[in-house]
Amino acid sequence: MLDNRVPYLNQSFKIEPMIRKIIYISMLLLLYSSAYLYSQTNSKPNIVFIFSDDHTQQAIGAYGSKLMKTPNIDRIANEGAILKNVFVTNSICAPSRAVLLTGKYSHLNGLKDNSPKRLFDGTQQQVQKLLQNANYQTAWVGKWHLQSYPQGFDYWKILPDQGNYYQPDFINMSHDTTRYKGYVTNLISDFSFDWLHQRDSTRPFFLVIGEKATHRNWMPAIEDLGAYDDQNFSMPENFYDTYKDRVAASEQDMTIDKTMLLGDDLKMNVNYKKPGMFGRLNSNEKEAYSNYYNSIQKQYEQIKNDSKAVIEWKYQRYLKDYLATAKSLDRNIGRILHYLDSTGLDKNTIVIYASDQGFYLGEHGWFDKRFMYEESLRTPFVIKYPTKIKPGTQIQNMVLNVDFAPTLLDMAGLKIPKEIQGKSFFPILKNPKATLKWRDAIYYHYYEYPEPHKVAPHFGIRTQRYKLIRFYGPNNQWELYDLSKDPHEMNNVIHDVSKIKLINQLKNQLRILINEYKDQEALEILKKESIF
Repeated sequence: MLDNRVPYLNQSFKIEPMIRKIIYISMLLLLYSSAYLYSQTNSKPNIVFIFSDDHTQQAIGAYGSKLMKTPNIDRIANEGAILKNVFVTNSICAPSRAVLLTGKYSHLNGLKDNSPKRLFDGTQQQVQKLLQNANYQTAWVGKWHLQSYPQGFDYWKILPDQGNYYQPDFINMSHDTTRYKGYVTNLISDFSFDWLHQRDSTRPFFLVIGEKATHRNWMPAIEDLGAYDDQNFSMPENFYDTYKDRVAASEQDMTIDKTMLLGDDLKMNVNYKKPGMFGRLNSNEKEAYSNYYNSIQKQYEQIKNDSKAVIEWKYQRYLKDYLATAKSLDRNIGRILHYLDSTGLDKNTIVIYASDQGFYLGEHGWFDKRFMYEESLRTPFVIKYPTKIKPGTQIQNMVLNVDFAPTLLDMAGLKIPKEIQGKSFFPILKNPKATLKWRDAIYYHYYEYPEPHKVAPHFGIRTQRYKLIRFYGPNNQWELYDLSKDPHEMNNVIHDVSKIKLINQLKNQLRILINEYKDQEALEILKKESIF
């Protein structure tokens, strides 16, 4: 028996080292595979998207502003790229946020305006959900303004509706509302740092920092009161626009002259005991505001009977408060960059600064946004991505905010779903000289009417040189601008007989874009005019 067993035992002893070797190699392969997958996950870039409200290119140094300096926004541009021709698809707060999240036009994502009755459908596909499925931690802190609660975020802490500048309320994930002491821009940064500090450091993250600034009514931080009082700003050359041949422009209600309020907007005769935005100031803040604006009140009293002087005084006061509010925004962007630098996160973190749309700083005599004219159609966008985007890059291509979502997914190495209507411009960021098929025109559609500013609904097309707009609803009118000759859009040349061929070409191009983006409402309007 022993002899019979020995050969068996001998065979087993001969085979065992081979099994051990196979097991060892398999374990190495498994460990290598796990390590590889882990490294791949952690090699994915973090993304910090700072998204402000109503902050326009005219007030950003990197875009050539003569009004103020923005060293921290400029730093992002200098260390990465500045996009010179970024446009929105619907120039208004909530719809722009919905476009950022979905990569789809308003008529498809369901959020066309700021109506409190129009809730954003959070169940639809969104960029943060796709990132979350790819092991990203996702968070939104600050202004949300989409009426329904966020979905697809591991963490969120949001302002209710527009929020307040001082002692703001925040809603947490339990749907509880808490009032915090302090200035909203500082608090949004603080809460963002809190989340970054406690996150899972083994996973990449996507953080949206939703700034309230620079939304109306432009309440500066205490340290920024009077920051621009020593400056006298030149008025835009079209400040006294008469709106000739532009019916919608003449019927709007968003002028600095008639619409801007002496009380809420310009802080004259404020009752600090009354509930509301000024009533939230603590005793020290009320004293600072009262002392500062009482001295301004004296200026107003001296000129209040001179109508032209009052208009120009209102313009100066508007800019001084707007820019002072933007000053805190830029300072806090500096705080965010410093946090990333000091923690080493800067080495693998994409940082983006953008606004939900542009804004009028006196052009056409206006504040606010909405129109398809350049100041509100354009929006700032600067981005830095170490090793991927060359510092000092400048992009001239026409980009839309509908492109933001697919670009974020592309940078994270994820597939872009077919239902997303935008295109990734990441290849352009990496190589601005690359020969790519890119759009030569952009499509726009605005809806909200009549309140709050009586801007007629309209849609249109912008090419490198021309802009064709179709207003509808309260009035039905076409407008055409040659941007090379008329950059301030003062001369509507739609009735110029020499432009008939051009107009027909633009209308046909507009129809193609409307079909491409599946805008049935606009298509029906064109059908009535036999434009097919």
